[in-house]
Amino acid sequence: MALATLADAFYEELQDVLSAERQLVKALPKMAKNATNPDLKKAIEAHLKETEAQVKRAEEAFGETGKAARAKTCDAMKGLITEAESVLEESGESAAKDAIIIACAQKVEHYEIATYGTLCTWADALGYKSAAKLLKATLEEEEDADKLLTKLSAKVNNDALAGV
Repeated sequence: MALATLADAFYEELQDVLSAERQLVKALPKMAKNATNPDLKKAIEAHLKETEAQVKRAEEAFGETGKAARAKTCDAMKGLITEAESVLEESGESAAKDAIIIACAQKVEHYEIATYGTLCTWADALGYKSAAKLLKATLEEEEDADKLLTKLSAKVNNDALAGV
């Protein structure tokens, strides 16, 4: 696809984020299963439900483009998930492992925050009011998820320092 216009770039990036969200729907259950801290496990499970809704929102956001809601493999998310999966394969159930799970999850959140921030800006510029509203709702959820992970990391990191 030629990227001749901002609308083209918007469509391309929307395809990318749809792929990213779909990949996360598959990856988050593994992260939750491997988390030992009950609050972390609960947060990941709750974010899975949000992510499922984010997939639907991303699909709806294609409406104003006049093009099909089609995902294009997000290599960045694929890499972030591969990195997280390699951590999950490590042995042990400890706060240190939970700390790494949080680090991997925050990398994902920061990628999504950057992507949704860009998409929101472009949707506004293109006059895609419905898409902007949908994407802003997701951006807020991603920012909230990141804040929750930061809060959880305080306890998890202290437990890891104590060798729990």
